[in-house]
Amino acid sequence: MHRLKDVTGDVSGAFGDLGTLLPYVIAALGLGVLAPTPVFLGFAAGYLLVALLYRLPIAVQPMKALGAVILTGGLSASETAWAGALIGLILLVLAATPRLTQVARALPQSIVTGLQAGLGLMLGAMALSMMAEGWLIALPALATLGLSWVWPRGPWALLVVASALLLGTPTEPLDPAVPPPDTDLSTRAVATGVMAQLPLTLLNAVVVAAAVAHSLYPGRADRVNERRLAASSGLLNLALAPLGVMPMCHGAGGIAAHHRFGARSLVAPLVMAGVCALAALQGPTVIAWLAAIPTPVVGALLAYAAVELMLGKRLFDARPDCRPVIAITAGVTLFGGALLGLIAGLIAEKLRKMLIRRRGAPTGE
Repeated sequence: MHRLKDVTGDVSGAFGDLGTLLPYVIAALGLGVLAPTPVFLGFAAGYLLVALLYRLPIAVQPMKALGAVILTGGLSASETAWAGALIGLILLVLAATPRLTQVARALPQSIVTGLQAGLGLMLGAMALSMMAEGWLIALPALATLGLSWVWPRGPWALLVVASALLLGTPTEPLDPAVPPPDTDLSTRAVATGVMAQLPLTLLNAVVVAAAVAHSLYPGRADRVNERRLAASSGLLNLALAPLGVMPMCHGAGGIAAHHRFGARSLVAPLVMAGVCALAALQGPTVIAWLAAIPTPVVGALLAYAAVELMLGKRLFDARPDCRPVIAITAGVTLFGGALLGLIAGLIAEKLRKMLIRRRGAPTGE
């Protein structure tokens, strides 16, 4: 019985990150920038890699900043491939040096916690806007997902997604043709995409992701560290982005979402790998089914991922004098992005230490 409950939790938790995966994937495929088969095969390969490498439910999700540039028409298919491959190469170079770990470990926990909370607030704001499109649909989904607070490893996310698929009305399958190859290549567009995404990846998908994994899986996340996360993200993008795969990373919010809905072992990423491989075989038909999932339901899934990310253990364990630093970092991250949040946090932390030194008290967290 206990084993059955574990498997049920892992299967449900496997679908916990759909709130961040679906909006970007559906939009990119619907616009014809990318083709469904390579995109879903890429996610299948990514989840298979994390299952084998980390043996934990480490998320594989679209790169958000780069995804936003794609969806606003800022990148063509070839430019997306170049941007993804370049980010992958940079991540592999950074992973090859221990300085990445040194820099990450040098960041005060107050700043990492603030970044985590700020990213959670960003996801929460996105979730609210999505749920506002239909509260009559969003509220029952929220109530069902809320049962995860009573039975954390129940099949709540799976139940919500399955119900949404059954109740939704699939659209006509899209043209199965792969987007035509384009020869236009703007180095400026590629550079813009890389510069928009790289700081977010390093902070959210490397530094904060490692912190979240160790917080959620104490004693079991020894395989998860900054260099490995950078290396696996780098390898996936360098190898697969040129093949038409959507650029991917290991977002901290996705890790929190998988955990929130019951994922605890490598079963969850293996399930996602299988589902994504099956979706790849369906080609354009799968877009019609995914597009049938109401936006408010996707928002409800995203809302619980946001809460899990915001309310981390470090937030409640923080010293009182560190909480203003956390609040400043989170607030600036919400309104200005992760890079500005990091800068604001470093300034706030320096001021905190200066004030404490004047009082003659210890500066540690």
